[in-house]
Amino acid sequence: MSDVYQSMAVGDDVQSTLDPDPFTFGVPAHPDQRGNAEQRERLVGIAASLTKMLADNAAEADRNRRVPEPVIDALAEAGLFKLTLPKRYGGHQADVRTIVDVAATLAEGCGSTAWVVTLINTVGIAVGMLPEQTQDEVFGANPEARVAGVFSPRGRSEKVAGGFQVSGEWYYGSGSLHADWVMVGFPLVDDSGETVDFGLGLIPRSDYEIKDTWHVVGMRGSGSNAIVADDVFIPDHRILSVSAAIDGRFPTEFHDETLYHSAFHPAFTLVLTGAQLGMGRAALKHVVEAADKRTIANTIYSRQRDSVGFQLQIADAAALIDTAHLHVYRAAEDIDEAARRGENPSYQLRARLRSDAARAATCVKDALDLLITAHGAGSFAESSPIQRMWRDSNIALRHGTLVPPATREIYGKSLLGYSLDENITKLL
Repeated sequence: MSDVYQSMAVGDDVQSTLDPDPFTFGVPAHPDQRGNAEQRERLVGIAASLTKMLADNAAEADRNRRVPEPVIDALAEAGLFKLTLPKRYGGHQADVRTIVDVAATLAEGCGSTAWVVTLINTVGIAVGMLPEQTQDEVFGANPEARVAGVFSPRGRSEKVAGGFQVSGEWYYGSGSLHADWVMVGFPLVDDSGETVDFGLGLIPRSDYEIKDTWHVVGMRGSGSNAIVADDVFIPDHRILSVSAAIDGRFPTEFHDETLYHSAFHPAFTLVLTGAQLGMGRAALKHVVEAADKRTIANTIYSRQRDSVGFQLQIADAAALIDTAHLHVYRAAEDIDEAARRGENPSYQLRARLRSDAARAATCVKDALDLLITAHGAGSFAESSPIQRMWRDSNIALRHGTLVPPATREIYGKSLLGYSLDENITKLL
C-alpha cells in the first residue's frame, strides 16, 4: 500500500490524498474500526513482504499444479494461514475485510497462492463456528493445523449412533495438498435415509485421500484436486448444519468472537474476490509500466502510451478495477458490521452481498480482457505474467458460489419482491 492509503486505512486525518498511488485501491476505515484497521495494515504489510517470492515462484506453481513447499512454509511462518484462527489458539481472528486485503496483496504475486491461502482461511472460519470440543480437536491439538474443504453437498451418508458414516468424492479441494483436515458437504439424513438438511463435516488427514484431478487451464497452482473418503465416521460435534448457519445459528460457545458469527454464505463468497482484486491491480501496473517500451503494430505509435486508444483502454480497465474494490469493500463492511452487532443480514441484503461479489469478479475479468488486448499479442507468451492472471481470473470467476448469471437472477428476484422460498436458491 502507498503511504497515503496506509494512513487512511487506520483512520488518520491526512491532507495528501490528492496524489495517491494509482495502483493502490482502497477506502478509509470507519473510525470505530481502527483496531481492526491497524491489524489489517500489519497483516497486509506481511503479505506485501512475500509478494516478490510468490511472483518468482508463480510459474513453477502453474507448471507443477501446486504451490511450492518453500512458499507454503514461508506463508506459514509469516502466520498467514492463521488469519481466521481464534486468538485463543494464537491466531489473528481477523475480519472479512482483512482476509480480502491480504489475499489481494498476495495475488499481486501469484493468484493461485492467494487462492490457497484464502480457501484455507475461509474453512477456518467454519471451524470456528463449531463447538469448543471440535476446535480443541483441530487447533488445540495443533495450532498450526490447516483445514481445506469443499462445501458442495456431494457425499453420501448414513445416520448412525453419534454421527454419520460418509462416503464420496468432493471437487474441487483448493488447498487440500497442504491441509491436515478437510471439511466436506454431505446430506444429513434421518433414520429412514431421507435428507433433512445438509452438513459440513470435518475429516482428519488419516481418513481421506487426494485424487489427482486438477488438470485445468487456470488457477493451476491451487492444486484443487478431489477429496475422497470411503465410509468415514464423522461425529455430530464435527458437523455444522448449513441451514442453521444460513439462519445465523452457530454451535460455538464463544459469542463475543464476532468473526465466527459472520453471515455464512456472504462471508464465504466475498473472500473469493480478494485474489481477483490483486490480479487486477498487478495486471494494470504491468501494462502501464511496459507502455513506454512497447509499440502498437502497424501504426505511427512507437510507444503505446502515446496512443489515445491505449489511454482509453487503460482508463476503462482502471475504472473497472476500482469499481470492483468499491463493491467488495462495501460488502465487507456490511458483513463485518452485522457480525459486530450480532445480526444476521436480511434476505434482501444477503442477495445484494452475493451480487457485489459476482459483480466485482466480473469487473476484474473484464478489466483483464481490456488489458491483455491493450498490451498486445505478447501477452500470450508463456513468459508473460498477464496471461496467467487472465487464465486465473477467468477460472476464479466460475467458482460455484459466484456464477454471475444466476447471481443476477437471485438479486433481481429479491428486488422485485420474490420471497426466499420463491427464489432459485436458499443458499444465501
